[in-house]
Amino acid sequence: MNVSKSKMGEEHGDFYSVSPKMDWRIRLLRIIWGLVIFMGGAFLGLSVTSRYNQYLTTQTNDLFFPTKMFTTNCDMQRLSIKSFVHPMHLFHDLTDEELFWRATLVPKIEEYPYKRVPKVAFMFLTRGPLPFAPLWDRFFRGHERFYSVYVHSIPNYKLNVSETSAFYERQIPSKEVSWGSISLVDSEKRLLANALLDFSNERFVLLSESCIPVYDFPTVYKYLISSKHSFVESYDEDSPRGRGRYNRHMYPNIKLSKWRKGSQWFELNRELAVKIVADYNYYAIFRRYCKPSCYPDEHYIPTYLNMFHGELNANRTVTWVDWSRDGPHPATYGKENITMKFIQSIRNNGTICTYNNEPTTLCYLFARKFAPNALEPLLNMTSEGMKF
Repeated sequence: MNVSKSKMGEEHGDFYSVSPKMDWRIRLLRIIWGLVIFMGGAFLGLSVTSRYNQYLTTQTNDLFFPTKMFTTNCDMQRLSIKSFVHPMHLFHDLTDEELFWRATLVPKIEEYPYKRVPKVAFMFLTRGPLPFAPLWDRFFRGHERFYSVYVHSIPNYKLNVSETSAFYERQIPSKEVSWGSISLVDSEKRLLANALLDFSNERFVLLSESCIPVYDFPTVYKYLISSKHSFVESYDEDSPRGRGRYNRHMYPNIKLSKWRKGSQWFELNRELAVKIVADYNYYAIFRRYCKPSCYPDEHYIPTYLNMFHGELNANRTVTWVDWSRDGPHPATYGKENITMKFIQSIRNNGTICTYNNEPTTLCYLFARKFAPNALEPLLNMTSEGMKF
């Protein structure tokens, strides 16, 4: 039994013990693995250190010794005098308050730092299509340096015109408009404000989709640019449709004796356009007290100019309209009415007005209202009769 136990112990001892030859090999293997791990760590450390030094050097050089002053994106957003005084695109996300503030910025230095060619801004207030766009395109053709076009339509409406049209991409951000409400005044001020962003615009004409020109562009341009006055109809009418619309709660800021009425279709110089867009005090009175039966679009601007800037106004409109028929709306003319004799009767209708304080028979540059079917006969007579 003792011998057996001894042999069993020897067998177990052989299994757990290591011979001197095996012990040497294991130690060598451990040394080799240690060297491998050490070399790998050293290589990794050198690599990280090199990359960090390279990054640090690059950042330091870019900070103190930049090779480019602006990135491409920054370069594209640089402000230039051209983009500031003549915005190329009409779409923006400004609120009316922000737009009116921006539009009424007036430089203190009178001389322009660029060659300014004064332009006429043609502002169209429409519910939808512009049926006389082809006629206006002929009127504008060849005079691109002297005019700008702005269109206020119902929101999300897109004009269907060609890329060569003067109306292409000329719609401004618009809001809903209700006939006979203060929203009409809002749309007028919105058109003026967008047009004022272009510092070259000197005169501002409000037109509708039913308006047409009755003279060629050079005649209209010279007449407006050379005028000492703006053309806003403003008169005192002692009737239910005149003084009868006055609200006594407007007193004392607006007195009945200062209350005026006039055509919505105005023409303004830049100075008066800025003042009207900038006005909030009297606009707020109209907004509060001039309700739909008051028709603020017929009273706000005529009354405001009469109160403060009457000497700058000719007290007449340059847009002819026929009110000879009774009713809330003027007469509308269609294709059966369109003849050169009819156009001449608008040009020379016996009216004598004043222009730059001198009498003249050239009183109307535009006319309304015309039905869409009047377009074709009007186009047929433009080259000879209307000279455009």
